[in-house]
Amino acid sequence: MKLEAVELIRLNVPLKSAFRTSEGSVSIHEVVWTHVITDVGEGWAECAANGLPDYSSEYHDAAADVLKRFFIPELMKLGDDLTAELVGPTLHWAKGHRMAKAAMETALLDAQLRHANQSFASYLGATRQRVPAGVSVGIMDSIEELLSFVSGYLADGYLRIKLKIEPGWDYEPVKLVRDTFGDDLLLQVDANTAYTRDDFDLLKRLDEFNLLLIEQPLNEEDILGHVKLSQYVSTPICLDESIVSAESARDAIELGATSIINIKPSRVGGYLEAVKIHDVAQKCGIPVWCGGMLETGIGRAANLALAALPNFTLPGDTSASARYFSADTTEPFVLRDGHIDVPTGPGIGVDPIPEVVDRFAVSREWIKR
Repeated sequence: MKLEAVELIRLNVPLKSAFRTSEGSVSIHEVVWTHVITDVGEGWAECAANGLPDYSSEYHDAAADVLKRFFIPELMKLGDDLTAELVGPTLHWAKGHRMAKAAMETALLDAQLRHANQSFASYLGATRQRVPAGVSVGIMDSIEELLSFVSGYLADGYLRIKLKIEPGWDYEPVKLVRDTFGDDLLLQVDANTAYTRDDFDLLKRLDEFNLLLIEQPLNEEDILGHVKLSQYVSTPICLDESIVSAESARDAIELGATSIINIKPSRVGGYLEAVKIHDVAQKCGIPVWCGGMLETGIGRAANLALAALPNFTLPGDTSASARYFSADTTEPFVLRDGHIDVPTGPGIGVDPIPEVVDRFAVSREWIKR
């Protein structure tokens, strides 16, 4: 196919409530969409970069810039030979910028699969028609507020609760959630790199709560620290920010730094690399689950397709649209019996709702041949 034009759409989508992690708090999901026009049809994708370079070095202003200045012109040079599978090899010369690369690969794959009348799920190798849903609970202003939110999510039917933690908000909130909702609750925590090697004793205290995992407790570059921590605590260590490719996943597994992996397609450069990580982990007997970046329906649809692959054996952060948004940018994803249906239509299987996009769009820019 040939890439004719790309529309970069900047949106500010209000969250139902502020979402706080150890990295900061957000009340508006600031996002960049890539809308590609090809000679075989159009495709959509969501760039997951945050407004600030806090989760990673990427942020949405930089993502939009590198797309306009380098990636889109480079892909247009391929002419009729362009395929989604060529995005990674073509842009390999550019260091980093995985979220921007993922946005282009995903949008082109959406267009390619819509033209072929094939769903994302079928293309990636999904084996399920719906996936179990967990929910991520941010750091709260009080224990009472935390318990109220957790109670509400369990009443909604979510099958797993993930608590964001940081120094000073860890042992007590986890203990109270466990004591309040019982030992049968699937419970895990996510530190977003908030701890250091000096905190091993503190993290070991969490062993008493029979958690599914501790996610990314240390700096993403401290692989040896995670190896040492894995040997010190009994709770499984899960890596998120540290895993940026199939190679890094293989190394972390072989070194004993992780026994579970959170796969976020945007973080690793796209869904094709995400499938490679899934396969590496599956071969090594390491379970994976699908993380989230507060995606609107455009990003959530593709994540659900990935989460339906066979080695995604733990509930992911593929929550319903209503978890974050009063109005999603696509038809909302709905939680039923603790699960969310995987889209079956061509491509990502959903389309933007024009009037909602118009309401939240703050800028739209075309890059043409």
